[in-house]
Amino acid sequence: MHLTIIAKAPVAGSVKTRLCPPCTPRQAAAVARASLEDTFEAVQTIAATHNVEPVLLLAGDPQPWMPSMRIVGQRGDALGERLANGFADLGSGVIVGMETPHVVPHLAGAFHALRSGTEVLGLATDGGYWCIGLSPAAAETPYPLFAGVPMSRSNTGVAQLRRLHAAGRSVHLLRAARDLDDAADVVAVARSTRTGRLADMARALVESDISPAFDAVGH
Repeated sequence: MHLTIIAKAPVAGSVKTRLCPPCTPRQAAAVARASLEDTFEAVQTIAATHNVEPVLLLAGDPQPWMPSMRIVGQRGDALGERLANGFADLGSGVIVGMETPHVVPHLAGAFHALRSGTEVLGLATDGGYWCIGLSPAAAETPYPLFAGVPMSRSNTGVAQLRRLHAAGRSVHLLRAARDLDDAADVVAVARSTRTGRLADMARALVESDISPAFDAVGH
């Protein structure tokens, strides 16, 4: 069983473009890298504790600073297709986004649910979801479980949950979490009590010379 991070390589101009403006493409890529590094650490800790394999499902080229773990290239165009292909390649396990390292510890109960035949879903507060896990039976034929689910919409999480239920799957819901898509999300991280590289980066940006732009979106 695996615990996989699905991510883009944090290259300026190709990641976190919704942060621009107020961020520059280089700053947005730095935010993405900080988030990914925090997620690496959190995933490796949970994977070691629960005897599952940490994996990176990557779009783009591996970077020298990335930790030693299995790297699998993403296949497909739309996110649903890439998720389905990821499960087809890796089998049963959990795929988590790169933007929610603060809730990765809540995956601790996910693997018991999967081993008992229950699927796992962690909804995001913007309407998407921050993780999804498929049991061994579901991972054998993952493609129908993502068919017709609209991605990157305000109803994506609910649509995914309904699709799993329509396929006759029971679902264990994890704690909902806020991911990081736009400047308001950066402000929320900066104002939180969170620690780590992403929190430090968010606070540095909010306190920088572009802080008036963040102030405008933070209210």
